[in-house]
Order: sequence, then structure tokens, then C-alpha cells
Amino acid sequence: MTPHPLLAQSSLFASALPLLAPLAGLLLALIALCGWHVFRRQAAAPEAPGAAGFDSAELVELLDLSSDWQWKTDAQHRYVHITAGLQEQSRIDPLEFLGHTPWELDCGDASAQSRDACRASLAQQAPLNLTLCRRDSTGRRRYLELVGRPLHHDGSFAGYHGIGRDITHRVESDQSLRENQVRYRELIESVNEIIFRTDESGRLTFLNRGWETITGYTLKESLDTALVDHFHPDDRVAAWHQISLVHRLELPAWTAQLRLLTRNGEIRWVEATARRVDRGNEDDTAPRGLAGTLFDISARKIAEMTLRNINRELEARVRARTAELEASNRELEAFSYSVSHDLRAPLRAIDGFARILEEELGDGLEPDAREHIGRIRKAGMRMSHLIDDLIKLAQLARHSLQRETFDLSELAIQIIDELRKNEPDRCVEVEITRDLIVTADRGLMQLALQNLLGNAWKFSSRNTVAHISLTAKRDLGQRVFCITDDGAGFDMTFASNLFRAFHRLHRSTDFPGSGIGLATTYRIIERHGGQIWAKSKPGEGASFYFTLGR
Repeated sequence: MTPHPLLAQSSLFASALPLLAPLAGLLLALIALCGWHVFRRQAAAPEAPGAAGFDSAELVELLDLSSDWQWKTDAQHRYVHITAGLQEQSRIDPLEFLGHTPWELDCGDASAQSRDACRASLAQQAPLNLTLCRRDSTGRRRYLELVGRPLHHDGSFAGYHGIGRDITHRVESDQSLRENQVRYRELIESVNEIIFRTDESGRLTFLNRGWETITGYTLKESLDTALVDHFHPDDRVAAWHQISLVHRLELPAWTAQLRLLTRNGEIRWVEATARRVDRGNEDDTAPRGLAGTLFDISARKIAEMTLRNINRELEARVRARTAELEASNRELEAFSYSVSHDLRAPLRAIDGFARILEEELGDGLEPDAREHIGRIRKAGMRMSHLIDDLIKLAQLARHSLQRETFDLSELAIQIIDELRKNEPDRCVEVEITRDLIVTADRGLMQLALQNLLGNAWKFSSRNTVAHISLTAKRDLGQRVFCITDDGAGFDMTFASNLFRAFHRLHRSTDFPGSGIGLATTYRIIERHGGQIWAKSKPGEGASFYFTLGR
């Protein structure tokens, strides 16, 4: 498989290190061997200046200046001589080597097969290139490279001699690089999305295992195929156009939602993201092309389509409900017209004929007859008021809120003044908190306060001195208004019927009314986004609480 694009450069350096280091080592080894050879020849012959101009002492001193050190074995491959460079470079005492063979000195990294290969190579008296592992005085593993040639005296094999160097840093770097490559590869393979790389022609050069999981195709059969060929035919032209723009640097990146075809014919929605990548340098073998990801968004697409279907269904339901509501409103308008015209005409007739009878008969009416006529007229007036209240309740649903900022306290004072004018003989002490500034529909709030304050005035009428108050307080971040009286009160057992139309908690003979006022008030508070509730005990008055939303 083609290496991952992000590993291409690091792989280049990793592959170059093992090539460069042995070449440098061989070069130093040749220098050392040449020096050793000249040293041997000059030791066996009278001293004379060599052709190169170096005597044996100079060559030894030159070798000591390098990072290498000299070694020598006998015919049984036991070390008999090692220079002090081993101690200086690797912190290993040369005496540990003397009298031992290479395979006896390895710290355990070398396998039995490697040791056997080393013995076989030495037995054949072949040139030696051996890597040895040994612990230094601190316990750290040191890797030593030994390069040598066989040594002969008078035609007989006398052992090996050569040079050694510490390659610990190179070995550890190689190991670290391999570990990083393994970790990176594990990371690439662990992600759920597809990671890909293409060449300049758009053919796939790298894929992670996510490709097999999502598409069902193996990496072997997918590599070297065109990426766009795996998309839905309707998406290929647009995808290739976008990819071409990225290749020409006319577009910084490619991002698209596409349909990916799987082996079993299933369509998977993917979100593609890719950028152009170039070679890091002239020695980089990784091709130019795109590097990117394909993220499976099929679940999200299904959820989006489901949501769109739900929205369409909801819109259809809303249209149907709106049509029903419009029809109901038309019926309500017809009802309001019927109530305000068709029902009022008989009431006017009843009241008119009763009044005519009362005027024409005059003093000739019997007391019982006059009382009956009075009751007929009062009943007609109550019916007229009930019709007015029903019309107000019906019109409330069609009324659009006209919010404005005003003083609720001043509105309440005006309503109390009207109540005092209607019953000037009553003694009522009223307490109203000043400057209750609100933002609401003034007309609707006036109707709500008329109902609430009117009820407080009505149900406290039997008190010699009545008490009514309008206050406000903060509770859980919102303002709660309260209208309290010390009147008749009611049983909280029946409080659930309090705000329902035509449900009265007192007899009409005790406290007259239509049973519509609190139902209307409830609708008004609800239209403002608020709540209304009450607390009371029989004979101890009542408190009505309401909010106007946030």
C-alpha cells in the first residue's frame, strides 16, 4: 500500500538514514584499515617515510581523533585488543570484551539465528559487519557497530581486526521513528471516517480501513481507481469540477456532500473535505494530488429528511387548523351578530310591552301584578347584560393585542371612582400601590380590572366598612399583582370552576352577576402570556393573583 501522505517525508528520512550511516561507517573503516595496514607494514620494516607522508604514530593519532575505536580478535574470535575509544564514546570498559567472543557479549537483543549467522560468517573468514548490544556503566543499552576484516600471519588465519563505533543514537532514532509510524498508522486506522489520498489524475493512492467499513470494497480492488467513480452518477461531474479547481489552485479546498455507492448497492451520504498536497522536495516520491476525508453523514441526512417531512406534515396540519379556526371565527362572528341583533329584539319587545302595561294601567295595577311586571323588566335587563358579556367574551379571541406602557395604578383608581359614584353611600377603604407601570393592552386590562375590582366591591357589600387593595411583589423574577378584599370569600374546593363561564360559586339572589366576568379575565391574562389564580376562605375574603408574562 502506498504510504500515507503525511508520512511520506518522514519515510524518506527514515529510509535515508540506514543508507547514509553505513556508507559513512565504511568510509571510516577503510581509512582505519588503511592506516592499520600501513602501521603493520612499517612495524615489520625499518621506519621510512610512506608515500602518503604519515608514519604509524601519526596514523594511530589520526584514528583516535575520530569517533571510532580499534579492536582485534584471535583465531578463536576472542577479543585481545580494544582501544580506549570504547570507554570514551560508550562508557563501556574495554576489559569486559577481552577474552570473549561477540555472541557472548550481546545483552540479549540478538536472536539465536543472528548469533548462528555471526558464527557462520566468522567461520568463513568473510568481512565482518556486526551490530552488538551492550549495557554501559549506567545500565543504558548501547548499540555498537563492528566493521572488520580477517587477519593472516604467514598465510594462516590469525583472527579479525577492525574498527567500532557507537550507533546508539541512530538505532534509537530508527526505533522511535518506527514506533511513531506504528502509532500514527494505528491512529489513522482507528477513526471512523475515510482518509484518502489521490494523485494528480484523481486516482486513489491511499485509503484507510474506514473505506472497507463504509463501502464494503477492499483496499486492494479500490486503490488505483478514480475517486469520482465511486460517487453517484449525478454527483460525479460536479465533484470532478471542484477537484479540478483545487488542483489548479483556483479553490483552496474541496468541501461537498455527496452520495457514495457501496458494494451492495446502498447509497451512503458522505461529507467530503480535501486539499491539494505537493511533494516536500525533489526526492519525495509521494505523488501530487489531494488528501482528505469522507465522513459518513447518512444518519444526519436521514434525520434531516425526516425533519423536513415532519415540517411539511406540520405545515399541512397548521393550514388545516387555520382553515378550521377561520371557519370557527366566521361562525363566532355570525353568533355574535345573532346575539346582538336577533336576541336583543325579543328582549326589547318584552321590556317595551311590560313598560306599556305599567304606564297604561298606572294606579289600577294590583300590587302583585306591579311586582310581576317589575320582575319581568329586571329579568330582561339581566339578559341584556348577559348578552353584552357574551359578546365581549366572543370578541376577545379576535382582538389583537395593542401593547403600550401605562400606569396600572391610575387605571385602578379610575375604576374605583366609578364604583363610588354608583354607590356613594358605601364605606370602602381602598389601598392601591402607586406607580405600577406595565406594558400591556390598555383596553383589555381595563376590562380585567373592572371585573376583579368590581367583584371585590360586590362581594364585600355586606361589610359595614369594606377593605380592598391592589398591590404587587416580585416572585421568581416576575411581578405578581394581587387584588384583595375582606368580603364573602368562597370554598377552595370549588376553585377549579372559578374561571369557567356560567359557573357561579354564590347564588344570584345573594350576589347578582352573569358568571362571565372571571372567564373573560382569565382569557385576557392568558392573552398577555400570564397566569391568574385565587386564594380564599368562606367569610374571610378573597385574593386574586395575576402576572402579565415576562
